[in-house]
Amino acid sequence: MAGLSTSTFLVKPILNNSHKTLFPSSYFFGLRLRLHNPSTIRLPLCVSFRKISISGRSGGGGGGNLRKRPPEEDPVLDISSIRSDQVRLIDEEQNNVGIVKKNVAIQMAEDAQLDLVILSPDADPPVLRIMDYNKYRYEQQKKKKVQQKKAVRMDLKELKMGYNIDVHDYSVRLRAAQRFLKDGDKVKVVVSLKGREKEFRNNAIELIKRFQNDVGELATEEAKNFKDRNLFVVLVPNKAVLQKGKEEPKKKDKSAVTDVAATEVSASV
Repeated sequence: MAGLSTSTFLVKPILNNSHKTLFPSSYFFGLRLRLHNPSTIRLPLCVSFRKISISGRSGGGGGGNLRKRPPEEDPVLDISSIRSDQVRLIDEEQNNVGIVKKNVAIQMAEDAQLDLVILSPDADPPVLRIMDYNKYRYEQQKKKKVQQKKAVRMDLKELKMGYNIDVHDYSVRLRAAQRFLKDGDKVKVVVSLKGREKEFRNNAIELIKRFQNDVGELATEEAKNFKDRNLFVVLVPNKAVLQKGKEEPKKKDKSAVTDVAATEVSASV
């Protein structure tokens, strides 16, 4: 964090041509010059030097090509936490240097202008590695973002039915559930009982179980509730079955190509 430093020295007052006025503040190479007495002072031409102070922040300028150091509070960089005098060292090329003294490992990292990172503090001796820790963290964050993008988003699709649903509507909802599950989404099947329909709770339960059986191995049960007014079951895709279904078309395509190639060879003979 940049620090605030203040220096005091003697400079000649700023005079104008008409009234020889000394202004309370001015700028000198980007630094603000301010008199200890903030009021504007009129002085004659012959004037003695006056003490002023310059305040500025250190560390705010351009750093050129200096490599940014990782935060020292990171525990993997706290070499002082290693009590052992000897460590097992891995260099920047990921070569196993072997067991060396801790101060030798520190010196090697400084000579390479890299970081000395703790990999296994509890090992005997502890394992350290020389690396560019900023670059390593950046690559890890980049990999994490890629993995998050590749992660399949699973939405919850809800299908509602009455306990006395007809055959056509039942078929429509069954096909929809199968399509949602193949797309990798969850399906919540709900049967609502209103008023006197509570008397047909057993019919609603049988309907949900029938629906679940018709879906078959395409889904597995995640949750269910048959006690409240709204009876439901939540089905999630069976990843093993879906993966198997994706691999079968590839095998068929390969076999078809093989058959075509064999036919062409026999025809040429």
